Amino acid sequence: MDALIPNRFLIKPELALTHFKDAPPLDGSISKWPEASKLPALCELDNEQPFADVYAGWNAKGLYIGVSVRGKSEKLSCDSQQFWKGDNVRVMTDMRDTRNIRRATRFCQHFYLLPAGTDSNRPTAGGAKVHRAAEEGPVAGPNDLVIGSKIRKDGYDLTALLTTGALNGFDPDENPRIGLFIIVEDMELGQQSLSVADDMNWHIDPSTWPTAVLRK
Repeated sequence: MDALIPNRFLIKPELALTHFKDAPPLDGSISKWPEASKLPALCELDNEQPFADVYAGWNAKGLYIGVSVRGKSEKLSCDSQQFWKGDNVRVMTDMRDTRNIRRATRFCQHFYLLPAGTDSNRPTAGGAKVHRAAEEGPVAGPNDLVIGSKIRKDGYDLTALLTTGALNGFDPDENPRIGLFIIVEDMELGQQSLSVADDMNWHIDPSTWPTAVLRK
């Protein structure tokens, strides 16, 4: 019998993000990213097998996200116009880590990272509104995001930088604790997230996002 509430949500995960003195490669290859920046596969706490390795880190330029997906046998399906319907990585951030609220503030943002475009292998990144937000934060533009990907027969690697221009309120000195949620959605392999799934409204509710600590 499946648990009504994921174990990951009950323990309120807190993650220490690696500080990158030198920026990792953003060419789509994850092979040279430091192992220390690999996040724990918390889905295993709920007896779910991970299909993606997820990396994250930070420096004065912003937040770095890396993803490596393996085990695919089908071709990638990405739709830049309806990013939520295909293979994608989505990131939710809260620069104030307001864990006791259920609706987003202006410091909460939503990003999508696609390993390929609708009609090509060129990756796509963008921002979207946070649904039902109490206050709307700015939506990131394409110039605020850097993305690269490498498509492989059995999956893909993806690297991205959410620059400081994309992150409303990014200030590691004054606010080193942020809310950070990452979910990898795959049409063939399913979903893998840091905390909860769709049934707990992660795309609306900042209280479901783990805490990430930005320390040097």
